[in-house]
Amino acid sequence: MATILFPSPIFGPVKSRRLGVSLGLNLLPSDGKICNFDCVYCECGLNAEHRPKQDMPTRRQVALALEAKLKAMLEAGDTIDAITFAGNGEPTSHPDFKEIVDDVMAIRDRYFPNATVCLLTNATNILKPSVRRAVESIDRACLKLDSVDIDYVRFVNRPTCVYRLDELLEAMRSIGKKCVIQTMFLKGTWEGQCVDNTGEVAVQAWLEAIRTINPNGVDLYTISRDTPAKTLQKAGAEELDRIADRVRALGISAHAYY
Repeated sequence: MATILFPSPIFGPVKSRRLGVSLGLNLLPSDGKICNFDCVYCECGLNAEHRPKQDMPTRRQVALALEAKLKAMLEAGDTIDAITFAGNGEPTSHPDFKEIVDDVMAIRDRYFPNATVCLLTNATNILKPSVRRAVESIDRACLKLDSVDIDYVRFVNRPTCVYRLDELLEAMRSIGKKCVIQTMFLKGTWEGQCVDNTGEVAVQAWLEAIRTINPNGVDLYTISRDTPAKTLQKAGAEELDRIADRVRALGISAHAYY
C-alpha cells in the first residue's frame, strides 16, 4: 500500500498545489499516523498499517525546530509562502495545539511576517473550544467536507471518532468567513463500491451546505499521489471546473486543483 510519512516536527519546504512554497509542521510522530479519520485516499496510508511507536513532539520541540529552520532560511536568503500544519494525520490531535499555534504565529511574525500560517484539518475537533479558538486565529484554516451524506463519510473518510455531522456543519457555519472548505472529489471504487461524489445528487446537497456555511473560499481537489486503493480514480478537470463554477455562482470564491 502507498505510504508517505513525513518527518517531525518540520518538513520541507515543499511545493504545494494550493499554498505555494510551504514549510510543513507535523505535530505527530514521524514513524506512523495519528488520525481520527482513516480516509481511503490518504497519501500516508491506512491507520492500521502505520501505528506509531514514537511520541508526538512537545510544544517546546516544535517551537525550537521552527525557529531554527526559519532563521537558517532567512540567513540563506530563502523565501516561503506558507507555514502549514499538516503531516501524518490530524494536526489538531496534539494536546497543546492551541498553544503551539500561538507560538507559530509569533515565530512567523519575527522571521517571515508575510508567510501565511495554514491548517489542513478534517474539522472534527473544532467542536472543542481550544481548537476552535486556534482555528479562528490561523490565517487560512482549511476544513474538510467531502460530503454531507453520512453514509459516504463513514465509507470513504471512515471516522474513528464519534462523528456528529449536523454539529460540525453548524460549527463550520458559525466560523464562516474565517475558514476555507476543502473537498476531495473522487471516482472509482473502494472494496467494490462506488466512491464517486461528483454526481448531481451529491453535488447539489454539498452545494447547499457550502451556501449555508458561507466560507471565505472553497478548495476543490482530487487525488494527485498514490493512494491505499488502486481502484480509486481522479475526478476530471472539467468536472471540478464545473463544480467550482457552481460555487462561484453562490458568490463564494472557488479554486480547482487537478
